[in-house]
Amino acid sequence: MFRMAMFVHTMTKIKIRKVYIVTALLCLPVFLMMCRKADQFDETQYDPRLSGGLATVFDETSRAFGHEIDGMNEADIHAHEVGDRSVEQTFVTAPAPVNSGLGPVFSNVSCISCHHNDGKGSPTSGFVNSSMLFRLSILGTDAHGGPLPVPGFGLQLQDLATFGVTPEAKVAISYSNQIITFPDGEIVTLRVPAYTINNPYTPLPGTYLFSPRMAPPFFGLGLLQNISETTILSHADETDSDGDGISGKANYVWDAYLNKTMIGRFGMKANTATILTQVAAAYSQDMGVTNYLFPTESSFGQPQYDNRNDDTELQDSVLNGVAFYIKSLAVPARRNVLDPVNISGEQIFKQINCSSCHLPTVQTGVDVTFPQLSNQRIHPYTDLLLHDMGAGLADNRPDFLATGSEWKTPALWGIGLFERTNGTPFYLHDGRARTIEEAILWHGGEAETSKNKFKELSTSDRKALVKFIKSL
Repeated sequence: MFRMAMFVHTMTKIKIRKVYIVTALLCLPVFLMMCRKADQFDETQYDPRLSGGLATVFDETSRAFGHEIDGMNEADIHAHEVGDRSVEQTFVTAPAPVNSGLGPVFSNVSCISCHHNDGKGSPTSGFVNSSMLFRLSILGTDAHGGPLPVPGFGLQLQDLATFGVTPEAKVAISYSNQIITFPDGEIVTLRVPAYTINNPYTPLPGTYLFSPRMAPPFFGLGLLQNISETTILSHADETDSDGDGISGKANYVWDAYLNKTMIGRFGMKANTATILTQVAAAYSQDMGVTNYLFPTESSFGQPQYDNRNDDTELQDSVLNGVAFYIKSLAVPARRNVLDPVNISGEQIFKQINCSSCHLPTVQTGVDVTFPQLSNQRIHPYTDLLLHDMGAGLADNRPDFLATGSEWKTPALWGIGLFERTNGTPFYLHDGRARTIEEAILWHGGEAETSKNKFKELSTSDRKALVKFIKSL
């Protein structure tokens, strides 16, 4: 009996060993496939409409920019909703039971007043529906390489004020016309803006730097924040080593909250590193509302200062909620991707080298806390780099490493929906362009060659290019 038991035990071990060997042989091909290098992405398996990858929403209405990213957990949805409600809230003068702390000098009364329907707005000045603000500085740089504030005015002109307080100044905007004629005879009229500062509450210094800015859209910023610094720098060519005339560079800026220098991503000159800092600075500078990042009134040290030793006026949860709301806004999907005219326009976009700065495809980095933003193949049409755009668009105001003629490449995703989300669309940093054609014709500097190639296109090719851009 003992020998029989030993025989059965031995045979069982042999069978198990055979099973292990067979299993290992069967798994070997799978293991080898797992270890090999990844194949090139199969374009036929990808939906070109997914501008934001998993963070894409299909909506072509006036509300296209205001959707949360699908698939968020319950806590994230709650944070998004807190932020959603907060961006629509109008702030009022202290003391007040809710939304207290406006001013005493400010540029607007709420987030949504500038960012209409979570998008852009109107290039007007001095009204609550205005989407314009005006940066100020004097020559030189601060301890961190940033612009120097103007004594008595700071870094942003406040053209509105609470009751009984004098605004810092008013700004008048006027336009003259510049006529552009294409070789085929088509005429385009460009608006050349001029800005006049009127009625300053105290004299401005003899030399100061001035830069108008129109509010940019909110959506897609969470994806742009999640692009790795390495990826951004891989597209930089500051010395134009390849000789194509394009020499994009990154801006490096001081983050007041994290107390360190970081790569800039947000703002017209990539002068802000994170969404949180961008939002906190907007509350502080645009509305005069203090918060835990910027606890000092923007009017501190000026005659308009109210001399109140206020607690922080914005609740931490509201600031964090608004930052998360912006981070979690979905990107509208591309439209009419199979239209043959759009397909032709896309090829022309590449042929005249628009795609060198307006980078069509980027991969985001890994974010284990937010799968919809993590490792996404997105189509923002920006490289997040600074480029010299020539004298025509120059504001002549440096901002950290950005010179007076350099601007960050703006993302083009969603640009075709501006007419629906904002009524009359306005383009470029100050809204001077009313059409895509006008915006292209303002390009200079590194984009001069591409602009000239655009001008030389046939009428049908120009229309195809514009139609493609409007499909983004």
